Amino acid sequence: MSNPAFWVALIAMLVGLAGTVVPVLPGIGLIWAAALVYALIERFSTIGPYTLAALSVLAVLGIGADLVISQAGSRVAGASWKAVAAGLVLGVAGTFVGLMAGGLGAIPMGIVGALIGVVGVEYLRRRSMGHALKAGGGWLAGCLVSRAFQFIIAAVMIALFVWQAVLVD
Repeated sequence: MSNPAFWVALIAMLVGLAGTVVPVLPGIGLIWAAALVYALIERFSTIGPYTLAALSVLAVLGIGADLVISQAGSRVAGASWKAVAAGLVLGVAGTFVGLMAGGLGAIPMGIVGALIGVVGVEYLRRRSMGHALKAGGGWLAGCLVSRAFQFIIAAVMIALFVWQAVLVD
């Protein structure tokens, strides 16, 4: 395929695929946006409204999974909503601190921040390090499952895009 718009969209989508694993990079939203821009450039000749609708549903599922599954892991492990909220806030703060420290520390600092939030609040709430660590482990397990689910959804989105843009005439 010699269409430069296809290759630019595909490269953006591969960055989005990496973003489902690496939190600093944009993920599923980038894949969806690349498909939309490509559809607009091609005047919906290869990526039609039905395909774009299917990609939109997949994007909503993938983004929703990130919000729901990682937090559900915490809740299943016994974390309170306050611990989950603290994990979210300190995870975002840790990511920004990591970005300011050269960028490479964004991922570990985000994870560390979120874990400190969940574990810290649960320890203060129950005065039990065992319970606090269980809640933190639940958050981490939920986060890993969420990332795996997003990766699969992103791969399906890219496969659908390639199928429609290249293989379907």
